[in-house]
Amino acid sequence: MALALTACGRLMDRPPPVGEPVVLKPAELATTWTDADGGTLTLKQDGTFIADKVCVAVSWYDGLTWSGTGTWEQGSNKKQSFVGVSFDADHSFDAYHPEKVERRPEPYAALRQGKVLMLWVRVGDPDNDDPHCILTSPAS
Repeated sequence: MALALTACGRLMDRPPPVGEPVVLKPAELATTWTDADGGTLTLKQDGTFIADKVCVAVSWYDGLTWSGTGTWEQGSNKKQSFVGVSFDADHSFDAYHPEKVERRPEPYAALRQGKVLMLWVRVGDPDNDDPHCILTSPAS
């Protein structure tokens, strides 16, 4: 799947948060994921999602949070799952006009640290302490 190949190439050249890459089943992904600031991304089994001020990675921007609805898809390689989200046209951005920012953020990669499941993506300038957007599952 193109999603997995694109995500794999971009993420492997930068250090991820602590954890082991993991392949997750769609049922494991279909839950509500929460970021460090309380933003949520609820992935539904029908391939749709609802986001509420969830951290995303778009281009070089730091600290973006988006709210809205859209669709998600899972890709994977032999070691790791990736989740791509595509927001509907009527979602809200934290600080940017919709016509200036793409509606498709970078894909999240799956990690496991002990019993904790995470989705993560690198955000912002690579020279800025390698920041990450990390989502955890409540079942973790």
